[in-house]
Amino acid sequence: MNWLSASPGVVLTAYHPSGNNAGSHAKESEETSPSSCRSGQYTMNHDNSKKSTERPQIDRSSSQDSLDELSMDDYWKELENIHETSKNNHREQEVVVVKEPDEGELEEEWLKEAGLSNLFSESTGESLDSMVFLSTLTRTQTAAVQKRVETVSQTLRKKNKPYQVPDVRDIFRQQSDSKEKVSGESEPSSVTARENKSEAQDEVKDDPEFSLGISEETTLLEDVPVSETDINLEISFAEQAANLKDSSIGKMCKGKEDDTQLPNFRLPKDKTGTTKIGDLAPQDMKKVYSLALIELTALYDLLGTEFKQQKAIKIKTKDSGLFGVPLSVLLEQDQKKVPGTRIPLIFHKLISQIEEARLDTEGLLRIPGVAARVKSLCQELEAKFYEGTFNWESVKQHDAASLLKLFIRELPQPLLTVEYLKAFQDVQNLPTKKHQLQALNLLVLLLPEANRDTLKMLLEFLQRVIEHRDKNKMTLNNVAVVMAPNLFTFHGLGSKTIEQSEFVMAAGTANVMRFMIKYQKLLWTIPKFIVNQVRKQNTARQKKEKKDKAMKKLLKKMAYDKEKHEKQDKSPNDADVPQGVIRVQAPHLSKVSMAIQLTEELKASDIVARFLSQKSGVVQALKKEEVFLYEIGGNIGERCLDDDTYMKDLFQLNPNAEWVIKCKHS
Repeated sequence: MNWLSASPGVVLTAYHPSGNNAGSHAKESEETSPSSCRSGQYTMNHDNSKKSTERPQIDRSSSQDSLDELSMDDYWKELENIHETSKNNHREQEVVVVKEPDEGELEEEWLKEAGLSNLFSESTGESLDSMVFLSTLTRTQTAAVQKRVETVSQTLRKKNKPYQVPDVRDIFRQQSDSKEKVSGESEPSSVTARENKSEAQDEVKDDPEFSLGISEETTLLEDVPVSETDINLEISFAEQAANLKDSSIGKMCKGKEDDTQLPNFRLPKDKTGTTKIGDLAPQDMKKVYSLALIELTALYDLLGTEFKQQKAIKIKTKDSGLFGVPLSVLLEQDQKKVPGTRIPLIFHKLISQIEEARLDTEGLLRIPGVAARVKSLCQELEAKFYEGTFNWESVKQHDAASLLKLFIRELPQPLLTVEYLKAFQDVQNLPTKKHQLQALNLLVLLLPEANRDTLKMLLEFLQRVIEHRDKNKMTLNNVAVVMAPNLFTFHGLGSKTIEQSEFVMAAGTANVMRFMIKYQKLLWTIPKFIVNQVRKQNTARQKKEKKDKAMKKLLKKMAYDKEKHEKQDKSPNDADVPQGVIRVQAPHLSKVSMAIQLTEELKASDIVARFLSQKSGVVQALKKEEVFLYEIGGNIGERCLDDDTYMKDLFQLNPNAEWVIKCKHS
């Protein structure tokens, strides 16, 4: 049995056209803007879902790149197929109740998710940890946090909490207030908090290691050339939006965007290397999550779009099987078969099965499998998949595609998560395509690892389908329209909740789906400004720790013991390297250590190639694609470097790092 496998799921939903357009939909321009797509609303009333049968037959011989009537006709038919599949399967599904938050509860939960819940802690030490974090934020990020802190502070005062609620001014000491006299009612602990906040800010701002200081952002933004196709990852997205909003360029851009085609967005080369999801150590990824949440909130605040995380009450879910099983449970049982697997085996296998029959089949993903056969296959897979006795040769391609979509829809919680599904939908409401892309980038960073890895495999597969569009007639637009109902509708949400959430319109979710497919490589990039903020946090924390007396004593003792040990065991290879030279370690290769002279053109790939070219009696089974150079320590936990990283530039950014060659995830 080949255990490399995967598969999708089932949903119930319907679409109700609004206004006078209930019977037909006017053709739109090649790329419909998000704001122009509001032609109806989703509910869970399945009796009204069969709209596509009234539509005229449309010739599919020409390729489609716009959200016109042809494309949206596929959307209605997909909804009808979903409805029919649901009726045939007769699956009992529990409704996930989205709890209506009390006053301030949403903001309190947001602060917790952002890692700032200890701002209201009675422990001074815990509060100071948050102060270090806050000292690295941009002005727009700080404004987003401050807005939530003010709401929570007011709520806590109303509830008469037993401990003192900090004054928001004590947490956010703005420059405009620095000369004002502090109220005589302030507690001594509040004054101390202000002093520590100021001290933490000074430490970070005075640090020369980083090319982008918090106070530099506005000035630097003015020097960055404006390009329609470049995505600037060095400066906070919200800061860019704030400056563009205030500038004459921003006023010029307020008109309707040209929606004839999706732009060819590109990432300018970064000499210190591009950081992808999966390149950073877990402790730094936690910081990335917090910063991405704050940055996304700041961007939504600035652009006038409400950002609210949904919170689902936990429900009882299946603890075994394939369909309707949480991703975490699937991976737990899959890892017993294939240790280290990151994507459900059934999901992987279903994609492989579709691709085995070639991707040239016309209407792939659009044409459904036979409902009765799909139901039977689903039941058979549940019984035989893990036993390895399922007969894959009997599975037709369209049936496999239907099973893939079924798997996605039947997840107990959506692949895009209950918490962020609405935020993904609301991306369509942002004013420009660049803003939409930036928001999607941050949302991908917020997904749990299992969801993100599964989504990545799905998007890569969809792109491969699109590459065969000349034969299968499935363009980017057609694939996005067919897949949107499977990703953006969720059987677990009751109709009342959906009405209150104002489910997004069909063309809007298709637009978001189209963005995710086309720009998937960019979406899995961690913006440099966030990585730099992680570096600043690590530096600030290290400085704070060095000032602690108890830590100083411990470090002194450790340093003495280490020095004593090194005097006994030190070898010539461990000697300090000269300036302009780095020592690279490769414990898994035959050449375990090498001194490398830094030059302007030296890249990470050059160093890896040097090590792999060393001949020895040890047989090296590793290939160049399997090993990477890592930046470890200094102001970063651990970071896998891309091949085009210029080592001299990175060394200047993190001179205290160690450099190690190893396999990824080893």
